[in-house]
Amino acid sequence: MQVKHLLLIAILGLTAACSSKKEVIDENLSEVELYQQAQADLDNNSYNSATEKLKALESRYPFGRYADQAQLELIYANYKNGEPEAAKTAAERFIRLHPQHPNVDYAYYLKGLTSFDQDVGIIARFLPLDQTKRDPGAARDSYNEFAQLTSRFPNSRYAPDAKQRMIYLRNLLAAYEIHVADYYLTRQAYVAAANRGRYVVENFQETPSVPDGLAVMVEAYQRLQLNDLADTSLEVLKANYPDFPQLVDGKFEPRTPDPDNRSWLSKATLGLIESRPPLPPGETRANQDVIKQYQDAKEAIPADLLPENQPDEADKKNEDDDGTPKSRSIFSYMTFGLFD
Repeated sequence: MQVKHLLLIAILGLTAACSSKKEVIDENLSEVELYQQAQADLDNNSYNSATEKLKALESRYPFGRYADQAQLELIYANYKNGEPEAAKTAAERFIRLHPQHPNVDYAYYLKGLTSFDQDVGIIARFLPLDQTKRDPGAARDSYNEFAQLTSRFPNSRYAPDAKQRMIYLRNLLAAYEIHVADYYLTRQAYVAAANRGRYVVENFQETPSVPDGLAVMVEAYQRLQLNDLADTSLEVLKANYPDFPQLVDGKFEPRTPDPDNRSWLSKATLGLIESRPPLPPGETRANQDVIKQYQDAKEAIPADLLPENQPDEADKKNEDDDGTPKSRSIFSYMTFGLFD
């Protein structure tokens, strides 16, 4: 049933878009008549027609009594018509032209409200999409725009609603950072994960994501073997959030399993064909390659060019750790030393 509703809405939207034509506005209308018709269109939810009339009113009577009000109504008409960029442009234009207008706070509010609803499209209204996993660009813009409103006009009638929306947006932005940190943990990018977790703890206090940020820091620092930082973060987590799900009997349980650093060939053959062993802490493949190149070059030096009183590699292989010659086994004699 929901799929049918979505298809019906899409068909109706396409039909309306194809059948809409630009309205011809009577040039003999007075300023008052044009404004009244625009208001009637707004009341009837005819936002396309209202937008055209408001633009005509502003262009025909730029210094009339309804010019400023028409600019404000144009912001609202574009917002309700689902044109966020046009609404933002109209709001920024009004703020630039009328910074001391008694209703300029309304322009700030509509600008923030446009960004607030920009990511919530027709699909998101009908499907249960997690907004915390989407790009937070519009949410961050909306938060900053509402912050401008509340800081410049703390007594505005729109300030209380803006503050409530800012709380929601702040929680959303913090949850997004945790999702990114979890992704870094699964990719074994522990430094990046720790930085994201610390950013949440430092910049999003009093949000539900703070304990998650501490948990990310603990797990990332443990993977990096930074035990002091891991213990400090764990103590803060225990002291402030003792009922956190990853704390079981006072012990911290990592969210991601231990990383499997085996190659795809080793995993596919169930370990029958193993790749190179995992590197020890502080070691890199590049360092091992350099050491191998050095050893190969050293073994390629002719014996007559070696320093005096220094045994070559063949002599070293035939000596025990204490320098005494190795005793050859019967098997070595039988195979002429091929398997020594």
